[in-house]
Amino acid sequence: MTRTEKRHFRLFANRQGSTEGLKFLQLFDALDGQERYDEERMLAQVPAIRKIQLANLKANLYRQLLSSLRMYHAGHNLDIQLHEQLDFARVLYNRGLYQHSLRMLEKLKATARQAEMRHIVLLALEFEKLIEGQYITRSIRGRARQLSDEATDTVAHVGREHELSNLALRMYGRYLKIGHTRNQADYEKITAYFRQDLPELDLRQASFFEQLYYYQAHVWYYTITQNFSQCFRYAQKWVDLFEDNDLMREQQPMLYLKGLHNVLVTTYNMLYYSRFEQVLARLEAYAEDPGRRTNPNIETLLFLYRYTNRLNGYFMRGQFTEGLQIVPELLENLERFRLQLDPHRRLVFYYKIASLYFGSGQPDKAIEYLNKVIYFKEASLREDIQCFARILSLIAHYEAGRDEALDYQIRSVYRFLGKMNDQQPLQEAIFRFLRTLGDVTPSQLKEAFIKLKDQLTVIAENPYERRPFLYLDIISWLESKIENVPVQNILRRKFTRLR
Repeated sequence: MTRTEKRHFRLFANRQGSTEGLKFLQLFDALDGQERYDEERMLAQVPAIRKIQLANLKANLYRQLLSSLRMYHAGHNLDIQLHEQLDFARVLYNRGLYQHSLRMLEKLKATARQAEMRHIVLLALEFEKLIEGQYITRSIRGRARQLSDEATDTVAHVGREHELSNLALRMYGRYLKIGHTRNQADYEKITAYFRQDLPELDLRQASFFEQLYYYQAHVWYYTITQNFSQCFRYAQKWVDLFEDNDLMREQQPMLYLKGLHNVLVTTYNMLYYSRFEQVLARLEAYAEDPGRRTNPNIETLLFLYRYTNRLNGYFMRGQFTEGLQIVPELLENLERFRLQLDPHRRLVFYYKIASLYFGSGQPDKAIEYLNKVIYFKEASLREDIQCFARILSLIAHYEAGRDEALDYQIRSVYRFLGKMNDQQPLQEAIFRFLRTLGDVTPSQLKEAFIKLKDQLTVIAENPYERRPFLYLDIISWLESKIENVPVQNILRRKFTRLR
């Protein structure tokens, strides 16, 4: 909890006068003074609390904290305010003040419709029908058709929103499970799956969330199929939807930020730097406004999206050495948000940090961070990241001249590739090259690098084999070895040509 949240809680606990004897507040003060939970120390600090009471007191404290936080953050959460209005309408109804209750429900519906919260509109409509259906307001004759039409229209919108949100969620789940399409059969299967479940939608008549979930579903479909130009198109529509609706941008900031992030990731994949730079500047400007940092969720997302895309910017520009300047603050924030970030996201950051060190000519430091990925046993990390971490580690050992460990690394990668269900041609080609590298004489090295580069260039022409090159730009590394220049010089030259 923040300092202001703690202060609010103490004021909240004091709302009924003297707090003397409020043991849950004494428990809170004792816990607040501890860095780590120490039950014996806490009981000694508050003699009024007996150990047998502790479970009930902690449960009561938890409820009180949630109530306080609900009140504290209500001003930034319209749905909390609307549910509160529903509760007030119920209180008025129970008191027999039916017209007052109906007027409150009518105002609630107008606000909920403006905020595109049709699920709350539906709750209000059901309550209105309950009141009117008891024939106690004498207005049912004029309201029957109106309420019926309102309910039918609202249910239709809510139904389509759920269909589209379900599809978007399933497409995201498919991406997490299978990654990108690997061949034509994969493409045809996911396309049939997507089109079968995509409901018909007239975007001109669609609600805000119908449009949003429609765009989300398409973003994930085109991400899976590696059609990045179409992915960019729908990610931009996602962002434009918020840019054209100030209220929704303020009410749903997390979804807006996610849209910006998807545009950034897609422009990075397309190497569309000018657009990437514009959108990153918009994200940075958003983050610099303290008024927008309304809760820990937004803080976490801003950290995740800003640093991910800052790193991607350094990669695109070939500025590996310059990128190392943000590593200390990145590591500090990784620790700060340790509880909010899942292990997968932390390890992806480690992989990116390792790539910075490798590109800046510090293979030993790259190995240090790659080991954090390779030897992390508690996370179910995607096989592709694990695989590329091992391959990059192999190359880093070669670059560092650590020949004594190279044979072990080769055997380790060989075992890992043998366990993979679908080895890609890029992975197999690099492994075969590194396995035979010890037999190549110094005078033959350049020719061997050129041969592998030509082989990988052919592989990269296959649209289903392009994705691995986004994780590991092995072709640029080979060009650096052929020309005998640092790899970041090669990438800077490519970046200059793109601009």
